[in-house]
Amino acid sequence: MSLLSRLGGNQQEPEANQAKRLQPIEPTKTSSDLWIRLHNHLVDELKKPVHQGVELEPLIEELADEFILEEANQLSYEEKKQLKHDITYELTGYGPISPLLADPSITEVMVNGPDAVYVEIGGVIEKVNVSFQNDMHVLRVIEKIVAPLGRRIDESVPMVDARLPDGSRVNAIIPPLALNGPTLTVRKFSKEPFTINDLLRMNTLSEDMANFLKAAVESKLNIFISGGTGSGKTSTLNVLSSFISTKERIVTIEDAAELRLSQEHIVSLESRPRNIEGQGEITIRDLVRNSLRMRPDRIIIGEVRGAETLDMLQAMNTGHEGSLGTGHANSPRDLLARLETMVLMAGFDLPVRAIREQISGALDLIVQQDRLKDGSRKITKITEVLGMEGENIVLQDIFVYQTSKDAFGRIVGKFAPTGIRPYCYEKIAVSGNQYEWKGV
Repeated sequence: MSLLSRLGGNQQEPEANQAKRLQPIEPTKTSSDLWIRLHNHLVDELKKPVHQGVELEPLIEELADEFILEEANQLSYEEKKQLKHDITYELTGYGPISPLLADPSITEVMVNGPDAVYVEIGGVIEKVNVSFQNDMHVLRVIEKIVAPLGRRIDESVPMVDARLPDGSRVNAIIPPLALNGPTLTVRKFSKEPFTINDLLRMNTLSEDMANFLKAAVESKLNIFISGGTGSGKTSTLNVLSSFISTKERIVTIEDAAELRLSQEHIVSLESRPRNIEGQGEITIRDLVRNSLRMRPDRIIIGEVRGAETLDMLQAMNTGHEGSLGTGHANSPRDLLARLETMVLMAGFDLPVRAIREQISGALDLIVQQDRLKDGSRKITKITEVLGMEGENIVLQDIFVYQTSKDAFGRIVGKFAPTGIRPYCYEKIAVSGNQYEWKGV
């Protein structure tokens, strides 16, 4: 077994990539000479046949102790301990950010350069006392993430989207596009997918809203989740998807596979970027078209952002009910405008009214999710799409998050129904769902 496979890499990775990742590190002015020598010593030792099949972390600690005893016995106990931790993180994880990725309280890790590492905790971004050796060290960690996925990052392909084995979303961009040096952003997801009880506990929505959304999904209403970056759209999509019956065939379509559904009958599709020759690209639109031939009961698109919108709307209008998706927008009305724009990106010169009729006929509900100033994430609106009135799509809010100020001037809020009985309640009742509207 190769060292790469023992470190959790893809055993099908090309040998050239494996060799590149296992090359000894060349010292630089900003690198610690002792760290470099220990790293290269361990790489050489771990390649030896006698060490194959041995549990990795205890072996690294044993070999590191031997090296330190001979080469760096002058270090203090704490310095030795930190050196061994750093080397272990480098060889078995993702370098200095490994402890951050393992911390369940951290939801995002942002590396803006070797000495600028930030995290998001509880919705608040703060700088942490973590650093890399230099730009090349950051680049090595990025390569370690993307290589097992068959991706590459270099001057010819300076941007890449990828994911970690636990499903965390990764974006990397390097010079010449990133002026600060290699930049890495990791959006972490909970090891255990959120449930509706988790959202209730975090006060993301009310119990009445949860019951309504559960009934809407079970009754095969077409639902879009809109919101800004980091507002929690994907987590909410995961929760809503959990209400789908286990008897239904689900096809998920994503740029980078992030959804983790509990059902068994799932087909997960992932888009593919073009290769270095500019060929081989498979877009979300290609996958949406293909999914229609796969006999899906439900189609779930991780994020709608381009020409695939037209195909998705047509699918919703032609019998593929109960579809779910997300889109970036600041309000339900903004989402409709974005969908219009994205339909036009398909290259068809369609009248605006025809596009709006497609949208109004396809969508039943829009769930608006926002990240508030205090870092909390709330479903601020559940809005129903009623149809066309003249040239405009008519919307009706069913639930809203109302904000006010308390006696100390702090912003407080509460979830409240608007008191309007949703038009889709009839569809929910006809489906046989036992949900009872109580939103008065």
